[in-house]
Amino acid sequence: MRGVRLGAVAGSLLPNGLAGNAVAGLVRRARGEFGLLGFLGFLMALATVIQPRFLNPSNLRDILVQAAPLLMVTMGQAFVILVRGLDLSVASLMATVAVLATAFNAQSDVMIAPIFAAAIVFSALVGLINGWLVTDRGVSPFLATLAMMILLQGLRFSYTQGAPAGNLPAGFRVLGAGDLLGVPINLLVTLALAALLWLILHRGVFGRRVFIVGGNPRAATLVGISANRVTIACYVICSVMAGIGGLFLVGFVGTLDNWVGRGYELDSIVAAVMGGVALTGGRGSIAGAFLGALILVMIFNVIVIMGLPVQGQFVVKGVVIIAAAAVYANWTIQHRSRA
Repeated sequence: MRGVRLGAVAGSLLPNGLAGNAVAGLVRRARGEFGLLGFLGFLMALATVIQPRFLNPSNLRDILVQAAPLLMVTMGQAFVILVRGLDLSVASLMATVAVLATAFNAQSDVMIAPIFAAAIVFSALVGLINGWLVTDRGVSPFLATLAMMILLQGLRFSYTQGAPAGNLPAGFRVLGAGDLLGVPINLLVTLALAALLWLILHRGVFGRRVFIVGGNPRAATLVGISANRVTIACYVICSVMAGIGGLFLVGFVGTLDNWVGRGYELDSIVAAVMGGVALTGGRGSIAGAFLGALILVMIFNVIVIMGLPVQGQFVVKGVVIIAAAAVYANWTIQHRSRA
């Protein structure tokens, strides 16, 4: 009975099915994702007109390799935004995990698995603390994750004394920048993670609970869902994805500094919002977040091709945030008027 009741509430609360019509909600979501694909195609066409060599396979491969870490972080960030939060600590966590990896000072590829295990455990602990601060202690997501960002930065600089040192197994370079049958390895891993997160969010009970908690936390409590547990789990997922992304990023870069992943906290939020993940919670998809990250990377690439200054990226981010806030404010007003 509880499963039936949960399904019924989910169908009535999901923002893509507010009228109680799940099929119509899926159609609208698919239409939005096709729109993102269309915009991505437009950007590719624009880049090709500006620079005909843009569609060169080697250039497209480089773009995808560079995009993979951001794709990972954005999909994790989407979970947190879906439950009305955000995580500003992801970039600092990426750098800290990279430092943690070098702390093993390992040269053998045999140590890659233990390094990944340690990074995932550490990242999960960070996400657990973030979620606990937001739920049980009532700290705002902004302040909680900002404090975690500063804490991780302090720990990282205290350990490295400002000059990180240590070795990473050569296999990290292969994971971050190598190919398998002509396809970037980090992209293959990203696609596998995307498939897993899609199943969790869109085909599992936990995913339905995420949408219910993000759409209406009070209603979630009424049907017996622990909003706190769901929220904490989302923060853990976000941190684990950031940790994995940090390892792949340091493998791609090939060198380590205390600022690996800098800027990913803002980029991941902007990318998720561009992909249709509502800042008000309860609305979005993994596919949308994935496409949003690709679009953001493509926009940056077009800016570079056009010869515009790097500062133009910040202008783009600001415009996207303002536009997204306006769009979702309008959506909220329409939703309330219908209610």
